[in-house]
Amino acid sequence: MTLRVGFTTTIPVEILFAGGHIPIDLNNRFITAPKPEEYIRAAESDGFPRNSCSWIKGIYGIVRKHRHKDVIAVTQGDCSFTQALMEVLSYRGVRVTPFAFPFDRDSEFLSRELHKMAGRFGTTIGAAEQWKKKLDGIRRLAFEIDRLTWEEGKVTGEENHLWLVNCSDFEGDPGRYERRVRAFLHKAKSRPSRKDLLPLAFVGVPPIVTGLHAFFEKAGARVVFNEVQRQFAMPGPAENLTEQYLRYTYPYS
Repeated sequence: MTLRVGFTTTIPVEILFAGGHIPIDLNNRFITAPKPEEYIRAAESDGFPRNSCSWIKGIYGIVRKHRHKDVIAVTQGDCSFTQALMEVLSYRGVRVTPFAFPFDRDSEFLSRELHKMAGRFGTTIGAAEQWKKKLDGIRRLAFEIDRLTWEEGKVTGEENHLWLVNCSDFEGDPGRYERRVRAFLHKAKSRPSRKDLLPLAFVGVPPIVTGLHAFFEKAGARVVFNEVQRQFAMPGPAENLTEQYLRYTYPYS
C-alpha cells in the first residue's frame, strides 16, 4: 500500500521511496502556499498559542487541511516544539513516526534510527541504498544549478532556493523532478551572466516571507549561497546513508 508520508524536516527520503511511498516535505507545502498565514491562523483556532513557533503551526495547518494520515516527526535535530506537535497530531488521529538525529553525531545511533524507519515503512536499508544512488544523480544536477548561481551568475537567488529546497522530497516524484531540473539547466546555461549584483550569503532557516530574494535583486544584490537549502541537496559525496545523514549539517548545528 502506497502511503503519502509527510515529514517535519528533511529525513532519509531514500527509505520512503524504497518502500514505495510518497514523501511530502510539509515545510515546503506550507511556505510555498499562496497564503501560508492561513495555516498559522487555522492552528491558532485549534488552540496553538500565538507566541508558539510559526513553522510548527504551519505544518499542523497543512496536515489538517490536506488530511495527511502519516507523518514522520523529527524529535532530535529540529524545533523543540515538535514533541507538542506530535502529541496533538496523534490526538487528531494521525499516525506519527518519530525519527531522531543524534546530537553527538553517533553513527551507531543513526544507523539504528535508519533501520527502525526502514522496518516501519516496509523496506530494507539495502533497498534504500539503491535509491540513494538514483537520487545522487539528481542531486548532482541540483549542484550544477548551485554552481551556475555562485560562479556564473546565471541563476537567481530565488531559483536557487526553490530548486535546492525541493531536493528534500523531490516533489514526491524523482523522475518528474529530474526532467524539470534538466529542462531548467538547459535554459539557464544559455543566459547571460550577471556579475553586477552584490553577492550575498543567506545563512540559517529562511523566514516565512515571500519574495525576499527578488527584493534583494531589486536592491542590487543577489543571494548566491542559500545555506540550509543547499544542505537539503546533500552536498559532497557519501558512501552510504549513515555517512550522508551524519554529514548533513542542519540537525547538528
